[in-house]
Amino acid sequence: MNARTTLGALLAAACSLSLAASVPAYAQVAAPAAPAGAAQAQATNFKIGYLEIEDDPHYDREFVYALTMPDKTRVRIPAVPRYRPLAGAKLGIDEANQTGRFTRETYDLVPHAGPDAKDLIAWIEKARTEQGVNFFLIDADTNVIREVSQAVRGQDVMLFNVSNHDDRLRGQFCAQNLAHTAPSYNMLTDAVTQYLVYQGWVNILLLTGPLAEDAKLADALKRSVRRNGARLVEERKFIASNDPRQREQNNTRLLTGGNRDYDVVFLADTDGEFARTFPYQTVRARPVVGASGLQPEQWHWTWERQGAPQLSSRFHTATNRLMYGPDWSAWAAVRALALAQSKAKSLDYRAIREYALSDQLRFDGYMGSPLDFRSWDHQLRMNVFLTLPNAVIARAPMDKFEHAVNDLDTLGVDKPETTCRL
Repeated sequence: MNARTTLGALLAAACSLSLAASVPAYAQVAAPAAPAGAAQAQATNFKIGYLEIEDDPHYDREFVYALTMPDKTRVRIPAVPRYRPLAGAKLGIDEANQTGRFTRETYDLVPHAGPDAKDLIAWIEKARTEQGVNFFLIDADTNVIREVSQAVRGQDVMLFNVSNHDDRLRGQFCAQNLAHTAPSYNMLTDAVTQYLVYQGWVNILLLTGPLAEDAKLADALKRSVRRNGARLVEERKFIASNDPRQREQNNTRLLTGGNRDYDVVFLADTDGEFARTFPYQTVRARPVVGASGLQPEQWHWTWERQGAPQLSSRFHTATNRLMYGPDWSAWAAVRALALAQSKAKSLDYRAIREYALSDQLRFDGYMGSPLDFRSWDHQLRMNVFLTLPNAVIARAPMDKFEHAVNDLDTLGVDKPETTCRL
């Protein structure tokens, strides 16, 4: 090291010591890091309950035959695909947690299956008091939903119906604490009749099954026929039976024969077993709609627009099956609640509920229209797809069916028509 280098080093060291001596002691201490809350919101955990009936007969499925796979395992094929929508809710929770990583919000699904309404009511109280759960998705029949909603009236509890189409839950049985992400029968039949009128197939033969749900669907169709400018040629009753003494009610050719012509056959068969083999057996060469042929659905895996394939793909990856309508409804309920909680920036029940049911809530359901809840009956506005097993043929509302406020309100009961009194 030469003299010049040594002198420079000595001068630098002396300068540093001089500066250190001139700075106050408190300034030499490193400033503490800013608290986490100053940079980002405090972490929150939002829990959503899920209610269903164990051994629900709605999910008892008849199997047509079994396939033998290459590994010799046997796969049973259901006559009518019908799955519990819990998987859709789980997907909604997973997606909410992915988004929540950036906002320090976490989401949990708290599921419960009970034997009856009384068990569900007791569990709601326990989940509310012990875990702070205020919002619950519910998959059950009309009687159970009605009993539960009445029992929790006046409490900080909100139910979201994800599978039941009964219009009475949006009408005479509606409640302040009950919302619906499943479409009503009126919405489904409005979609069908709009399409038929659009095609010019206005004369409809209605075949109605023996179940109570079949009658509800048939009543919805009659209303939609009057509302959308179609014409009901005749209603005939059918029975899914091979009894020769009931030929007039179980023989397809007898059911679709006679002197009165029609453009299309509507099958009100909510069980689906009779409808499964009905097309191409009618006396006249006429299309079949309703429970077979062209069917109205709130979701279909072949919808290819608005990012829908990504949603269907994520669901298939998670479950190894296709996404059906009730799956979408459960997913949509979680999506709406998670968005409302995030926007409200609170875990307060009233703040979340108010935002979820307000016109501020608009979310993407991958259908093409922004979705929100109707103020008069808490029904989610949504599109309805007209589908075949492997294709979407059309999306309702159809062109020329317009509304002064929101075209989605041409599907289902509009505000002037409602019998709901919230």
